[in-house]
This record gives sequence, structure tokens and C-alpha cells, in this order.
Amino acid sequence: MPELPEVEHVKRGIEPYAKGQKISSVIFSDKVKEGKADGRETIIKGMSLETFKTFTENFVIEEIERRSKYIVFHLANDNEHRILISHLGMAGGFFIVRALDDITVKNYRNHWHVIFTLDNDMLLVYSDIRRFGEIRNVPSLEAYPSFLEIAPEPFEDIALNHYLSWFDRKSYLKKPIKQMILDHRVIAGCGNIYACEALFRAGIHPNRTTHSLNNQEREMLFYYVREVLSEGIKYGGTSVSDYRHADGKTGTMQLHLNVYKQKTCKVCGSDIETQVIATRNSHYCPTCQK
Repeated sequence: MPELPEVEHVKRGIEPYAKGQKISSVIFSDKVKEGKADGRETIIKGMSLETFKTFTENFVIEEIERRSKYIVFHLANDNEHRILISHLGMAGGFFIVRALDDITVKNYRNHWHVIFTLDNDMLLVYSDIRRFGEIRNVPSLEAYPSFLEIAPEPFEDIALNHYLSWFDRKSYLKKPIKQMILDHRVIAGCGNIYACEALFRAGIHPNRTTHSLNNQEREMLFYYVREVLSEGIKYGGTSVSDYRHADGKTGTMQLHLNVYKQKTCKVCGSDIETQVIATRNSHYCPTCQK
């Protein structure tokens, strides 16, 4: 699943070509149409396809931002404003091309689901191999309450204190620390890959209960989460399966991973072990992490 660094690079890739452009038309794939006809919310969530087109076509993309793992498009048409909120799911991605054939990765080229035709003759294409992603068109962020629950961005000054405040909540006192830092209400944008890597750098076993961490460990873990997310952005994200930039290129953070999908620990040489925590495979070194 694309996490904060990957989504940040997708946003950076489409912004120069899409920001300031009018959306002249919206085209849906047969899979999206069939899903809606069968009563399933395939990609386009919360409204009919025709209503989505009404509130998207002829709107100008005024701003594009990343919030946690979401890409947010701020649209305007005269005095009317709308917001597109998109989550890439497990294997979604946006591509900016002049024609579908310009999408270099076959799987993404074949599994396009929404095409936004722009006034500059570029196509903003949403592709999703597994169709777990979503795009919502809302009048305001308040119309999507769960979005407002997201923690501050981890690079903001207030993010540390926000994260620390969750250790006092009864709901997390006896939960694994890995489960806590995966919650986007606690830390925005930290998914499985970067959580595994941060816990390794902090020397903390992913299954330790939150209340067992002392104050120093709590703060240290947050700083390592921030560090690995920064490195993820620096190296263009982690391409271990489907993730691609908006131009089809891959990231290189996978070359700098210590435990996630690794066989042996680069520090002590022990075999990396895997344990399911909060429904996710947690990779860790049993020697370095206690």
C-alpha cells in the first residue's frame, strides 16, 4: 500500500501538469460502471457517476495537496468549490500522460478506471490494479468526517505531542506499539513498511505493549518514524511491488530497508522474523529489537 512518501511523490509528479487546469471531461472504465450498476462502490464513492461528473467537469484544479496517505484536489467553478479526496488503496496510482499508451507499466495501463481530460491536452489517469482505492467528490472536508480525524502531519511541530497524548488513552494501554503507530489518528501516513523500519531503528519489538515503553523510548520511536518517512521521500518511495511514480518510474527506498521483507539483519546477522500484528506482517530482528 502506498504510504506517505509514495503518495507525496505521486502528488509531486502530477502537480506541475494538472494544477491550474480545467477538467473538460471525466471518463470511467467499464469496471467502474459495472460496479455502480450492481450497487457496489467501485472507486467512485458516495455518489452516482453522473453526479460525480456534474461536480467535476468544467472545474479548475486550483490546488493539489497530500494529507497523510490521501491526495486532495481543490476544485473551483466560478463561485462553487468542490474537493476530490483520493486514497490509492493497495495498488492505485495517478499518471499524467498525453495518451493511455504512454503509461509504461502494462498493469497500470490495462487497469485504468478514471480519466480526467485536462484543458492542456494531458490526461490525469487513475489506475488501480486491485480496485481497493477510492475517489470522493465532497463540498468540504467536513463532509468526510474520518478525514478530519487524521493526526497532524508528522513533520509539524505539534505532531510529537499529539502522538504522545495517545499513550494516555485506555484503548491503547495494552495494545502492541506497532498497532498504535499504524493508526492514522496517531501518526499520519505511517504504514506497515515505515513502521517496521522505525521500530527496528528504535530497537523496539513491534509486539511490545504501549504502556511498557518509557518516555525516552516513546519519543525516540516518533523521531525514527519521522526519519524513515523523510528518507522515503528522499529516495522516491518504496517500490517492492506495484508502486510507481506518476511518470512510471520506481522509487529506491527498498534498497535502504533493514527489516521489511529482508532475510537477515544488517546489524547483527540474525534471521529476520515475521509476526502478524494488527492484521499486518511485522518484520523484525529478534536480537536487536526488545
